[in-house]
Amino acid sequence: MPYADVNHTRLHYRFDGPEDAPVIVLSNSLGTDLDMWQPQLPALAERFRVLRYDSRGHGGSQTTPDRYTIELLATDLMALLDHLDLRRVHCCGLSMGGMVGQWLGVHAPERIARLALCNTAAYIGPAELWDRRIEAVRGGGMAAIADGVLARWFTAGFRQQGVPAALSQVTATLLETSAEGYIACCAAIRDMDQRPAVSAIRLPTLIIAGSHDQATPPDDGHFLATQIQGARYLELNAAHLSNIEDAERFTSAMLEFFTD
Repeated sequence: MPYADVNHTRLHYRFDGPEDAPVIVLSNSLGTDLDMWQPQLPALAERFRVLRYDSRGHGGSQTTPDRYTIELLATDLMALLDHLDLRRVHCCGLSMGGMVGQWLGVHAPERIARLALCNTAAYIGPAELWDRRIEAVRGGGMAAIADGVLARWFTAGFRQQGVPAALSQVTATLLETSAEGYIACCAAIRDMDQRPAVSAIRLPTLIIAGSHDQATPPDDGHFLATQIQGARYLELNAAHLSNIEDAERFTSAMLEFFTD
């Protein structure tokens, strides 16, 4: 597995697809890893050089003792792009990955060609919500929050009738996530407020929301779509991990947007 020592951490990453194709980077959500994008990989890798990576504190990437911020997570990705000599890429992030995408769209637009912000928000409050989750993980590990997280990630219908392998994979990944890394990323999201900044994004942007998303409801997607000039908005029949629950429509939207 390839690793990059960048920005005072070690990031695990993976390439798929033709080496001479345009690069699209995929940034994972809180409590997942680069395998969350498996439903999109076959189609994307036919047309793009797909770069997936595990955010700091997740998957095969290092958990560091730093105070995490969305800026830190975004500069991790910028440092990875520098390490790989990638000056400009397409970018798609879901949830926490979409928060990283927002920061890059505001502060490093020259690095991004097109931007997809999926099931994400410029602000998620109140802080007490995140503090309760942090304390639950500190007291009982990842198992203490797993049922509640899975209930927000997928609708009840999908949990009962969806793809068993996909559900098993994300459940296992959540439970195996570093508790310290998860807590640090929870604090980064708790302390984030990009609402005053996102109107500065001038990149071609696609916003994807889930009609049944409790974590980042459609109102959060509508806010981003109204703030980012010219942004496209798409709402899927899904909860938070819409790229898994409504994978076919999600992937079709990605292909249409990034090859437009």
